[in-house]
Amino acid sequence: MSDPLARIAAALERISPPPADAPDWQADAYLWQVEPDRLVAVEEVSRVPLDLLVGVGRSRDTLVANTRQFASGLPANNVLLWGARGMGKSSLVKAAHAEAGQGTVLIEILREDLPSIGRLLRLLRGSERRFILFCDDLSFSHDDAHYKSLKAVLDGGIEGRPENVIFYATSNRRHLMPRDMIENERGSAINPAEAVEEKVSLSDRFGLWLGFHPCSQDEYLEMIRGYCDRYGLEIDDETLRAEAIEWQQTRGARSGRVAWQYVTDLAGRLGTRLK
Repeated sequence: MSDPLARIAAALERISPPPADAPDWQADAYLWQVEPDRLVAVEEVSRVPLDLLVGVGRSRDTLVANTRQFASGLPANNVLLWGARGMGKSSLVKAAHAEAGQGTVLIEILREDLPSIGRLLRLLRGSERRFILFCDDLSFSHDDAHYKSLKAVLDGGIEGRPENVIFYATSNRRHLMPRDMIENERGSAINPAEAVEEKVSLSDRFGLWLGFHPCSQDEYLEMIRGYCDRYGLEIDDETLRAEAIEWQQTRGARSGRVAWQYVTDLAGRLGTRLK
């Protein structure tokens, strides 16, 4: 009898991994990883200085204010940053975390690891530190039930979301479910209106929606000039304008990411390191 029981016990242990140990919180940022559950310290967060994030002034100010409120122990909202690709959504989250000051920890969780978020919350609950959970490029595809795990952190379930935890997510779309998924739910549900509400209401659970839109040409050039000034890249305005516009045209897009890619190319040609 002992062998079957041992096999059952081993199988249950694999299904329900042992709780992770809390780190010593010496770092300001961590990656949440599963199998096994653990928090991996990030020694140096890849950030863009807040003043270099051009064209997102209103969203920047709102997110920084919300983050400072949270860091101070005041009420603050979960935030969905949505919109155009390459316009600095994830960069803004990391910059806002830097503005929060010491004591606030940034924890990045991958979309596919959302089902484990309940275990992460249990690890963070009761800590004296305050935590920003961050999920980059969040969206859900067909037959994807991970959104139910996200609802747990946004609504908190029967336990309630820990007071020392807030959730920030970025996405390219305002509603996290694809439209055809919502339409399929409408067609197969007993009550179509309720099925659609179930999907759309996920985004509604974020207290703040911050929209990001494609930048103008002037904003694009301002981004590049700001980078050049910050990193000491010497180039006259006329040459910069001509090269930057040509770069944008070859990319078929204009965004903060495209601006940085041009600056990277320029720095390489000038033999300058970007530090």
